This record gives sequence, structure tokens and C-alpha cells, in this order.
Amino acid sequence: MTIETAVARQSEAKRWATVAIVMGCGIGAALQVGKVPIAAAMLQRSLGIDLAAVGTVAGIFAVLGLFGSVPAGVVIAAVGARRVLLCGLAAIALGAASGALAPQLAVLLASRMLEGLGFLLVMVACPALLDRVVGNGARDVTMAVWSCVMPFGIALALVAGPIFDGWRTIWWASALLVAVLFVLAIIIVPGVPSRTGPTRAGLMQQAAALARRRTPALLMLLFALYSLMFFALFSFLPILLTARLGVSSQGAGGLSALAAAGNVLGNLAAGNLLARGVSRPLLIAVAALVMGASALGIFLPVLGGWGAFVLCLLFSATGGLIPATLLATAPAAAGSATMVPVMMGLLMTGSNFGQVTGPIAVGAVVSAWGWGAASVMVVAAAMLACLAAWLLARNHVSVSQARGEA
Repeated sequence: MTIETAVARQSEAKRWATVAIVMGCGIGAALQVGKVPIAAAMLQRSLGIDLAAVGTVAGIFAVLGLFGSVPAGVVIAAVGARRVLLCGLAAIALGAASGALAPQLAVLLASRMLEGLGFLLVMVACPALLDRVVGNGARDVTMAVWSCVMPFGIALALVAGPIFDGWRTIWWASALLVAVLFVLAIIIVPGVPSRTGPTRAGLMQQAAALARRRTPALLMLLFALYSLMFFALFSFLPILLTARLGVSSQGAGGLSALAAAGNVLGNLAAGNLLARGVSRPLLIAVAALVMGASALGIFLPVLGGWGAFVLCLLFSATGGLIPATLLATAPAAAGSATMVPVMMGLLMTGSNFGQVTGPIAVGAVVSAWGWGAASVMVVAAAMLACLAAWLLARNHVSVSQARGEA
């Protein structure tokens, strides 16, 4: 083996080690989302709160992301993704530890907002790091795999949650995991030189111009609608399955994790379908239609408990086609490498809108009118997503054109 070959292999190994740690950081951040649904019953008993309050605990996590995602993308473009990633991991660990010590609901909500800030920074920084680490030929597949970190992290929380004896223990364990990831990121993830001078000064103007363009705006809207539909169901799925199937909290956690894992399959399938040239707007529209139709059978008492669970699997797996497609389209829609973090920030703005509105609205309507009322929200979001996908198609976003669009 020549020295050049050895150096090349070492460089390749370091590249994929970086990809693995970045993916792990995304999973650790996503776990903070999934720990609330599995701890919902524990929170109700411990703090004496109703489903609407549980929905607030879940939804407030993403409030900062509504306003901070695009600025976070600008900061990443200016100072580097690695620094922002480390700050995000630190915020998550501190927020989770503070939540574990929370004596009442108000303090828990404040700690969840700190976790949400960290989640926002991690989820915007990681795709920007991946975009710089992997080559153009592997971008679609890498972004499809990256889109799996959310459902995988949620599934991990749903599986592991019932092992612990209380929600505070779950919070401590989540803080410890992220602290370990923080140390690994310091050791393995390389730094990226920050931007200075006029480039940095003009980033906010460039970001505003990007947000005004039709394609980025439609991608953000689609991510918001997908996120609303997904979290409208998964924020309360363990409680819904316990009520419908009469299973234990551990059984409901396992079944919910299985449903979340189905989303991973959809994300991976999207990468394969995009590589085969399937139309991106068509993929999004079909997935949204299936999610809306499935929601009717899940929330309305028209099927037995196990029939509704099968539809949960279909809802999740088909829905996974949407985020992978949007994330794969985002770098080309950004127009330049500098704007990729900002474009990811726009997508996160949409994602956080759905994470906020979905759990809070569903918790409120279910408390007032029962589970059937939740289906109206999801069906309406699915119809809007189909309309947005049609507008995206009219704007000429396809596999052949997405790479060249600015």
C-alpha cells in the first residue's frame, strides 16, 4: 500500500466517521421530541395536567424555531456549522437536565424551550455539515438518510422510555446521551472556516431574498404541513393506542416505535425513487393524500384498534417520502453553497410550525370534542399539501431541473 493510498483511506474513514457522529447528533436531538409522547401519562399523573397541557409541553419545544431557524442558518453561514452544532448540543443537555429538576409545569415548559433552541441549532447545523462533507453524487442518498434521524430518534425514545421508572429519569438519560455526543463531536467533527467581511454582512439580505422566492417558500410550506400531520398523530400515539387496544404503556411504546420506524422506510424509499427519476411534486402529493386518508381511519372509530394501527404504519411509512424529498431538493433550491444553511433554516421554520401547532391544536380539540376532531385537521393539511405540490410542479421543480434552479 502506498502512502497516498493510506492517506486517502484515512481521509475517507474520517469523512464517514464525521457523517456518523453528525447523524448521531441528529438522533440525540430528535429523541428530545419523542420522549414527551412516551412520558405523557407519567406527566399527567406527576404534575396533574390534562392532554392540552401535555400538548403544550410537546409543542412549546419548537416555538423558538418559528422565529429562529433562518437566523440560525445565517449564523451558521457566518461562523461555521461546527460551532453552532456544539452550542446546540450544550443547550439540549442543559435544558434536559433543568427539566429533570423542574418542580412544576412552568419550569418544565421553560426548560423545553431551551431544549428547543438546542434542537433548532443542531437540526440546521447538521445538514450544512453533511452538505460540505459528502460529494454531489451522494447528496440525495445522504439527505434521505439524514431525514431518518427524526423518526429514528422518536422511535428510540418510545422504545427506551418505558424502561425507566419515571419521566424525570427519562429526562436525565436524554441529557446524558447528548452530553456524550457533545464530547464525540468535539473530537471527531472538523471545523469549517467562518466567513468574514462583506460576505458575512450581506448574508441577511441574501437570506431575505431567498425566502421571497417561490420555490423555497413552497418547500417551507410543505414541510410545515407534513410536520403538522405527523406530530398531530405521533405526539399522542401511545395514549391513543392504550385507549384503542387496551395495551400497557410499554406495549403502546413498542407499537408507537414500530410506527415511527415505518417513517424511516419511507425516507429511504424516497432516496431510491428520486434516484430513479420519479417526479418530486408527484411523490409529495401522493404521500400527502395517503396520510390524509389514513388519518380518517385512525382517528374516527370506523375500524377496530388493530385496523387503526395498520393505518398508523401506512401513515408513517408513506409520510416519510415527504421530508426526504424536501431535504434532497433544498440544496439546489438554495442556489449556492453559502445559502444551504439558510435554506435548511427555512425548512426548519416550516417543521417547527408543524411541531408547535400540531400537538397543541390536537390536544385542545381532542380534550373538547374527542379523537375524531383531530382527523379534520390532518385531512385539511393533506389537501393544502397537494395544492402546494401542484404549485411546485408548475414552478418546474423536478429531478431534471432541481439541480439547476437558483
